[in-house]
Amino acid sequence: MKRYNNLYSEIISIDNLKLADVRAQKGKSKQKGVIIHNRNKESNILKLHEILKNKEYKTSEYSTFKVYEPKERIVSKLQFFPDRIAHHAIMNVLEPIFTKLFTTDTYSSIKGKGIHSATKAVKKALADVPGTTYCLKLDITKFYPSIDHQTLKNQLRRKFKDPDLLWLLDEIIDSAEGIPIGNYLSQYFANFYLTGFDHWIKETKRVKYYFRYADDIVILSSNKTDLHTILSDIREYLSDKLKLQIKGNYQVFPVEKRGIDFVGYVFYHTHVRLRKSIKKRAAKSFTKNNKAVKAAYMGWIKHCNSNHLLKKINPNDQVFRFRNKTKSPTLRRQKHKDRRDTERRDKSPVVQSRAIQKESQLRLFDFTN
Repeated sequence: MKRYNNLYSEIISIDNLKLADVRAQKGKSKQKGVIIHNRNKESNILKLHEILKNKEYKTSEYSTFKVYEPKERIVSKLQFFPDRIAHHAIMNVLEPIFTKLFTTDTYSSIKGKGIHSATKAVKKALADVPGTTYCLKLDITKFYPSIDHQTLKNQLRRKFKDPDLLWLLDEIIDSAEGIPIGNYLSQYFANFYLTGFDHWIKETKRVKYYFRYADDIVILSSNKTDLHTILSDIREYLSDKLKLQIKGNYQVFPVEKRGIDFVGYVFYHTHVRLRKSIKKRAAKSFTKNNKAVKAAYMGWIKHCNSNHLLKKINPNDQVFRFRNKTKSPTLRRQKHKDRRDTERRDKSPVVQSRAIQKESQLRLFDFTN
Protein backbone atom coordinates (compact mmCIF):
# COMPACT_ATOMS: atom_id res chain seq x y z
CA MET A 1 0.00 0.00 0.00
CA LYS A 2 1.31 3.42 -0.99
CA ARG A 3 2.02 5.77 1.93
CA TYR A 4 2.01 9.54 1.37
CA ASN A 5 4.65 11.92 2.69
CA ASN A 6 5.57 15.64 2.49
CA LEU A 7 1.97 16.90 2.45
CA TYR A 8 2.06 19.27 5.41
CA SER A 9 3.93 22.07 3.64
CA GLU A 10 1.31 22.04 0.88
CA ILE A 11 -1.52 22.15 3.42
CA ILE A 12 -0.16 25.16 5.31
CA SER A 13 0.90 27.16 2.25
CA ILE A 14 -0.58 30.66 1.95
CA ASP A 15 -2.22 29.83 -1.40
CA ASN A 16 -3.90 26.74 0.02
CA LEU A 17 -5.11 28.61 3.11
CA LYS A 18 -6.62 31.33 0.90
CA LEU A 19 -8.39 28.67 -1.18
CA ALA A 20 -9.60 27.00 2.03
CA ASP A 21 -10.95 30.35 3.24
CA VAL A 22 -12.96 30.80 0.03
CA ARG A 23 -14.37 27.27 0.17
CA ALA A 24 -15.19 27.46 3.88
CA GLN A 25 -17.14 30.70 3.31
CA LYS A 26 -19.31 29.27 0.54
CA GLY A 27 -22.96 29.83 1.46
CA LYS A 28 -21.98 31.24 4.87
CA SER A 29 -21.12 34.87 4.11
CA LYS A 30 -23.73 36.21 6.56
CA GLN A 31 -22.56 34.16 9.54
CA LYS A 32 -21.16 36.18 12.42
CA GLY A 33 -17.82 34.33 12.50
CA VAL A 34 -17.27 34.89 8.78
CA ILE A 35 -18.10 38.61 9.00
CA ILE A 36 -15.66 39.06 11.90
CA HIS A 37 -12.93 37.12 10.07
CA ASN A 38 -13.34 39.14 6.87
CA ARG A 39 -12.52 42.36 8.72
CA ASN A 40 -8.92 41.11 9.04
CA LYS A 41 -8.83 38.37 6.43
CA GLU A 42 -5.27 38.77 5.17
CA SER A 43 -3.71 39.05 8.63
CA ASN A 44 -5.77 36.07 9.85
CA ILE A 45 -4.51 33.90 6.99
CA LEU A 46 -0.90 34.86 7.76
CA LYS A 47 -1.52 34.20 11.47
CA LEU A 48 -2.96 30.74 10.76
CA HIS A 49 0.01 29.96 8.51
CA GLU A 50 2.44 30.81 11.34
CA ILE A 51 0.43 28.84 13.91
CA LEU A 52 0.47 25.74 11.71
CA LYS A 53 4.09 26.23 10.67
CA ASN A 54 5.18 26.36 14.32
CA LYS A 55 2.83 23.49 15.25
CA GLU A 56 1.02 25.65 17.77
CA TYR A 57 -2.47 24.94 16.45
CA LYS A 58 -5.01 23.83 19.03
CA THR A 59 -8.66 23.12 18.25
CA SER A 60 -11.04 25.74 19.65
CA GLU A 61 -13.80 24.87 22.08
CA TYR A 62 -16.88 23.32 20.47
CA SER A 63 -20.36 24.78 20.72
CA THR A 64 -23.14 22.20 20.48
CA PHE A 65 -26.83 22.11 19.61
CA LYS A 66 -29.44 19.44 19.01
CA VAL A 67 -31.25 18.56 15.79
CA TYR A 68 -34.21 16.21 15.35
CA GLU A 69 -34.12 14.79 11.79
CA PRO A 70 -35.74 12.41 12.52
CA LYS A 71 -34.02 11.38 15.76
CA GLU A 72 -32.12 13.53 18.22
CA ARG A 73 -28.48 14.22 17.33
CA ILE A 74 -25.93 16.45 19.02
CA VAL A 75 -24.17 18.61 16.42
CA SER A 76 -20.84 20.27 17.20
CA LYS A 77 -19.70 23.56 15.72
CA LEU A 78 -16.25 25.16 15.61
CA GLN A 79 -15.21 28.75 15.08
CA PHE A 80 -14.80 29.84 11.47
CA PHE A 81 -11.29 31.13 12.19
CA PRO A 82 -9.03 29.30 12.63
CA ASP A 83 -10.69 25.89 12.77
CA ARG A 84 -12.97 25.62 9.77
CA ILE A 85 -10.37 27.21 7.51
CA ALA A 86 -7.77 24.73 8.80
CA HIS A 87 -10.11 21.77 8.15
CA HIS A 88 -10.75 22.88 4.57
CA ALA A 89 -7.02 23.40 4.03
CA ILE A 90 -6.39 19.79 5.11
CA MET A 91 -9.13 18.39 2.88
CA ASN A 92 -8.02 20.43 -0.15
CA VAL A 93 -4.98 18.14 -0.16
CA LEU A 94 -6.28 14.90 1.39
CA GLU A 95 -9.70 14.61 -0.26
CA PRO A 96 -8.39 13.16 -3.57
CA ILE A 97 -6.36 10.59 -1.60
CA PHE A 98 -9.32 9.57 0.57
CA THR A 99 -11.67 9.38 -2.42
CA LYS A 100 -9.40 6.92 -4.23
CA LEU A 101 -9.67 4.56 -1.26
CA PHE A 102 -13.47 4.49 -1.09
CA THR A 103 -15.38 1.72 -2.85
CA THR A 104 -18.07 2.54 -5.41
CA ASP A 105 -20.69 1.33 -2.91
CA THR A 106 -20.12 4.24 -0.48
CA TYR A 107 -22.30 7.32 -1.04
CA SER A 108 -22.22 9.69 1.96
CA SER A 109 -20.31 13.00 1.80
CA ILE A 110 -18.41 12.20 -1.41
CA LYS A 111 -18.34 14.65 -4.31
CA GLY A 112 -20.26 13.34 -7.31
CA LYS A 113 -22.21 10.88 -5.18
CA GLY A 114 -24.79 11.33 -2.43
CA ILE A 115 -28.39 10.29 -1.89
CA HIS A 116 -29.52 10.28 -5.50
CA SER A 117 -26.51 8.26 -6.68
CA ALA A 118 -27.37 5.71 -4.00
CA THR A 119 -30.99 5.74 -5.18
CA LYS A 120 -29.98 4.98 -8.77
CA ALA A 121 -27.67 2.18 -7.66
CA VAL A 122 -30.37 0.48 -5.56
CA LYS A 123 -32.91 0.77 -8.40
CA LYS A 124 -30.43 -0.79 -10.81
CA ALA A 125 -29.74 -3.67 -8.42
CA LEU A 126 -33.46 -4.34 -7.93
CA ALA A 127 -33.84 -4.93 -11.66
CA ASP A 128 -32.27 -8.32 -10.83
CA VAL A 129 -35.41 -9.58 -9.08
CA PRO A 130 -34.22 -13.15 -8.33
CA GLY A 131 -30.87 -11.90 -7.00
CA THR A 132 -32.46 -9.32 -4.68
CA THR A 133 -35.29 -11.31 -3.13
CA TYR A 134 -34.13 -10.65 0.45
CA CYS A 135 -32.62 -7.64 2.21
CA LEU A 136 -30.34 -7.23 5.23
CA LYS A 137 -30.62 -3.73 6.66
CA LEU A 138 -28.55 -2.55 9.61
CA ASP A 139 -26.78 0.41 11.13
CA ILE A 140 -24.17 0.98 13.81
CA THR A 141 -24.88 2.00 17.40
CA LYS A 142 -23.90 5.67 17.96
CA PHE A 143 -21.46 5.48 15.07
CA TYR A 144 -19.73 8.89 15.26
CA PRO A 145 -19.33 8.98 19.07
CA SER A 146 -18.13 5.33 19.05
CA ILE A 147 -15.22 5.73 16.64
CA ASP A 148 -12.09 4.66 18.48
CA HIS A 149 -9.32 7.27 18.33
CA GLN A 150 -6.39 4.88 18.41
CA THR A 151 -7.88 2.64 15.71
CA LEU A 152 -8.45 5.68 13.48
CA LYS A 153 -4.90 6.94 14.11
CA ASN A 154 -3.47 3.53 13.24
CA GLN A 155 -5.44 3.50 10.00
CA LEU A 156 -4.14 6.97 9.09
CA ARG A 157 -0.56 5.86 9.77
CA ARG A 158 -0.97 3.03 7.29
CA LYS A 159 -1.75 5.62 4.62
CA PHE A 160 0.36 8.66 5.61
CA LYS A 161 3.91 8.92 6.91
CA ASP A 162 4.26 12.70 7.12
CA PRO A 163 4.88 13.26 10.87
CA ASP A 164 3.70 16.88 10.83
CA LEU A 165 0.45 15.94 9.10
CA LEU A 166 -0.13 13.10 11.57
CA TRP A 167 0.47 15.52 14.46
CA LEU A 168 -2.23 17.86 13.12
CA LEU A 169 -4.73 15.05 12.46
CA ASP A 170 -4.11 13.60 15.93
CA GLU A 171 -4.74 17.00 17.52
CA ILE A 172 -8.10 17.31 15.75
CA ILE A 173 -9.10 13.69 16.50
CA ASP A 174 -8.33 14.11 20.21
CA SER A 175 -10.30 17.35 20.48
CA ALA A 176 -13.56 15.48 21.24
CA GLU A 177 -14.93 12.06 22.12
CA GLY A 178 -15.41 9.88 19.08
CA ILE A 179 -15.61 12.22 16.13
CA PRO A 180 -18.08 15.11 16.44
CA ILE A 181 -21.04 15.33 14.07
CA GLY A 182 -20.82 18.67 12.23
CA ASN A 183 -17.06 18.85 11.73
CA TYR A 184 -16.04 19.09 8.08
CA LEU A 185 -13.28 16.53 8.68
CA SER A 186 -15.56 14.13 10.57
CA GLN A 187 -17.48 12.98 7.50
CA TYR A 188 -14.21 11.98 5.81
CA PHE A 189 -12.85 10.34 8.94
CA ALA A 190 -16.10 8.33 9.22
CA ASN A 191 -15.90 7.05 5.64
CA PHE A 192 -12.18 6.35 6.01
CA TYR A 193 -12.81 4.42 9.25
CA LEU A 194 -15.17 2.01 7.42
CA THR A 195 -13.21 1.78 4.16
CA GLY A 196 -11.41 -1.42 5.18
CA PHE A 197 -14.78 -2.90 6.10
CA ASP A 198 -16.19 -1.93 2.68
CA HIS A 199 -13.32 -3.66 0.88
CA TRP A 200 -13.68 -6.73 3.11
CA ILE A 201 -17.40 -6.98 2.25
CA LYS A 202 -16.79 -6.67 -1.51
CA GLU A 203 -13.46 -8.45 -1.99
CA THR A 204 -13.32 -11.08 0.77
CA LYS A 205 -17.00 -11.84 1.36
CA ARG A 206 -17.83 -11.34 -2.34
CA VAL A 207 -21.12 -9.55 -1.63
CA LYS A 208 -22.59 -8.43 -4.95
CA TYR A 209 -25.28 -5.99 -3.81
CA TYR A 210 -23.92 -3.79 -1.01
CA PHE A 211 -24.76 -0.15 -0.29
CA ARG A 212 -23.53 2.10 2.52
CA TYR A 213 -24.56 5.65 3.35
CA ALA A 214 -22.62 6.75 6.46
CA ASP A 215 -23.42 3.90 8.86
CA ASP A 216 -26.67 2.79 7.17
CA ILE A 217 -25.99 -0.48 5.36
CA VAL A 218 -28.11 -2.48 2.90
CA ILE A 219 -27.18 -5.89 1.49
CA LEU A 220 -29.36 -7.77 -1.02
CA SER A 221 -29.32 -11.47 -1.83
CA SER A 222 -31.35 -14.32 -3.27
CA ASN A 223 -30.90 -16.33 -0.07
CA LYS A 224 -32.13 -15.47 3.42
CA THR A 225 -29.71 -17.88 5.12
CA ASP A 226 -26.74 -16.21 3.41
CA LEU A 227 -27.82 -12.85 4.82
CA HIS A 228 -27.96 -14.22 8.37
CA THR A 229 -24.47 -15.67 7.87
CA ILE A 230 -23.04 -12.37 6.60
CA LEU A 231 -24.76 -10.55 9.49
CA SER A 232 -22.89 -12.77 11.95
CA ASP A 233 -19.59 -12.13 10.12
CA ILE A 234 -20.21 -8.37 10.07
CA ARG A 235 -20.95 -8.30 13.78
CA GLU A 236 -17.66 -10.08 14.49
CA TYR A 237 -15.61 -7.87 12.12
CA LEU A 238 -16.99 -4.57 13.48
CA SER A 239 -16.47 -5.64 17.08
CA ASP A 240 -12.97 -7.08 16.68
CA LYS A 241 -11.47 -4.70 14.13
CA LEU A 242 -13.27 -1.40 14.72
CA LYS A 243 -14.76 -1.62 18.24
CA LEU A 244 -18.25 -0.93 16.89
CA GLN A 245 -21.58 -2.63 17.58
CA ILE A 246 -24.57 -3.30 15.33
CA LYS A 247 -27.85 -1.81 16.54
CA GLY A 248 -30.40 -4.31 17.76
CA ASN A 249 -32.98 -3.20 15.18
CA TYR A 250 -31.29 -4.96 12.23
CA GLN A 251 -33.70 -6.63 9.79
CA VAL A 252 -33.66 -9.53 7.32
CA PHE A 253 -36.83 -9.54 5.22
CA PRO A 254 -38.30 -10.19 1.75
CA VAL A 255 -38.17 -7.03 -0.38
CA GLU A 256 -41.56 -7.75 -1.96
CA LYS A 257 -43.33 -7.68 1.42
CA ARG A 258 -41.86 -4.58 3.06
CA GLY A 259 -39.65 -2.55 0.77
CA ILE A 260 -36.19 -1.19 1.63
CA ASP A 261 -36.23 2.00 3.70
CA PHE A 262 -32.94 3.65 2.70
CA VAL A 263 -31.68 7.23 2.04
CA GLY A 264 -35.17 8.70 2.37
CA TYR A 265 -36.98 6.31 0.03
CA VAL A 266 -38.73 2.94 0.25
CA PHE A 267 -37.61 0.69 -2.62
CA TYR A 268 -39.59 -2.15 -4.17
CA HIS A 269 -38.85 -4.17 -7.29
CA THR A 270 -41.56 -2.35 -9.25
CA HIS A 271 -41.55 1.16 -7.80
CA VAL A 272 -40.03 3.61 -5.32
CA ARG A 273 -41.90 5.63 -2.70
CA LEU A 274 -40.86 8.61 -0.62
CA ARG A 275 -40.31 7.81 3.06
CA LYS A 276 -43.45 8.64 5.06
CA SER A 277 -41.77 11.17 7.36
CA ILE A 278 -40.32 13.09 4.40
CA LYS A 279 -43.68 12.91 2.63
CA LYS A 280 -45.35 14.56 5.64
CA ARG A 281 -42.74 17.33 5.78
CA ALA A 282 -43.08 17.89 2.03
CA ALA A 283 -46.88 18.19 2.31
CA LYS A 284 -46.49 20.68 5.16
CA SER A 285 -43.94 22.75 3.24
CA PHE A 286 -46.22 23.01 0.19
CA THR A 287 -48.86 24.77 2.30
CA LYS A 288 -46.41 27.58 3.21
CA ASN A 289 -45.65 28.59 -0.38
CA ASN A 290 -41.90 28.88 0.23
CA LYS A 291 -40.35 28.45 -3.22
CA ALA A 292 -36.89 27.46 -1.97
CA VAL A 293 -38.28 24.79 0.36
CA LYS A 294 -40.67 23.48 -2.32
CA ALA A 295 -37.78 23.24 -4.77
CA ALA A 296 -35.75 21.28 -2.22
CA TYR A 297 -38.56 18.76 -1.72
CA MET A 298 -39.11 18.55 -5.48
CA GLY A 299 -35.50 17.35 -5.63
CA TRP A 300 -36.59 14.43 -3.45
CA ILE A 301 -39.93 13.82 -5.10
CA LYS A 302 -38.73 13.64 -8.71
CA HIS A 303 -36.55 10.61 -7.95
CA CYS A 304 -39.48 8.38 -6.95
CA ASN A 305 -42.90 7.39 -8.29
CA SER A 306 -44.69 10.51 -7.16
CA ASN A 307 -47.34 11.76 -9.62
CA HIS A 308 -50.18 10.81 -7.29
CA LEU A 309 -48.38 12.36 -4.31
CA LEU A 310 -47.90 15.66 -6.14
CA LYS A 311 -51.53 15.79 -7.24
CA LYS A 312 -52.57 15.27 -3.64
CA ILE A 313 -50.29 17.76 -1.88
CA ASN A 314 -50.12 20.37 -4.65
CA PRO A 315 -53.30 20.06 -6.77
CA ASN A 316 -53.28 23.62 -8.13
CA ASP A 317 -49.70 23.60 -9.39
CA GLN A 318 -48.77 22.51 -12.90
CA VAL A 319 -45.52 21.03 -11.61
CA PHE A 320 -47.11 17.62 -10.96
CA ARG A 321 -47.73 17.14 -14.66
CA PHE A 322 -44.13 16.33 -15.41
CA ARG A 323 -43.59 12.89 -16.82
CA ASN A 324 -42.37 10.53 -14.12
CA LYS A 325 -38.97 9.24 -15.27
CA THR A 326 -38.10 7.26 -12.18
CA LYS A 327 -38.84 3.82 -13.53
CA SER A 328 -35.83 1.85 -14.54
CA PRO A 329 -34.96 1.59 -18.26
CA THR A 330 -35.76 -2.13 -18.10
CA LEU A 331 -39.28 -1.49 -16.82
CA ARG A 332 -39.86 1.27 -19.40
CA ARG A 333 -38.75 -0.99 -22.25
CA GLN A 334 -41.02 -3.76 -20.98
CA LYS A 335 -43.95 -1.34 -20.77
CA HIS A 336 -43.44 -0.18 -24.38
CA LYS A 337 -43.04 -3.79 -25.55
CA ASP A 338 -46.31 -4.80 -23.85
CA ARG A 339 -48.09 -1.89 -25.51
CA ARG A 340 -46.73 -2.79 -28.96
CA ASP A 341 -47.64 -6.45 -28.47
CA THR A 342 -51.19 -5.46 -27.50
CA GLU A 343 -51.54 -3.23 -30.55
CA ARG A 344 -50.27 -5.97 -32.89
CA ARG A 345 -52.60 -8.54 -31.31
CA ASP A 346 -55.61 -6.22 -31.68
CA LYS A 347 -54.82 -5.71 -35.37
CA SER A 348 -54.35 -9.40 -36.16
CA PRO A 349 -56.98 -11.01 -38.52
CA VAL A 350 -57.91 -13.63 -35.93
CA VAL A 351 -58.67 -11.06 -33.21
CA GLN A 352 -60.59 -8.83 -35.64
CA SER A 353 -62.63 -11.80 -36.88
CA ARG A 354 -63.54 -12.74 -33.31
CA ALA A 355 -64.54 -9.16 -32.60
CA ILE A 356 -66.87 -9.12 -35.63
CA GLN A 357 -68.44 -12.43 -34.53
CA LYS A 358 -68.95 -11.14 -31.00
CA GLU A 359 -70.56 -7.95 -32.29
CA SER A 360 -72.92 -9.99 -34.50
CA GLN A 361 -73.94 -12.17 -31.53
CA LEU A 362 -74.67 -9.13 -29.41
CA ARG A 363 -76.92 -7.71 -32.11
CA LEU A 364 -79.08 -10.85 -32.00
CA PHE A 365 -80.01 -10.01 -28.41
CA ASP A 366 -80.37 -6.26 -28.88
CA PHE A 367 -84.12 -5.49 -28.54
CA THR A 368 -83.77 -1.73 -28.31
CA ASN A 369 -84.41 -1.21 -32.01
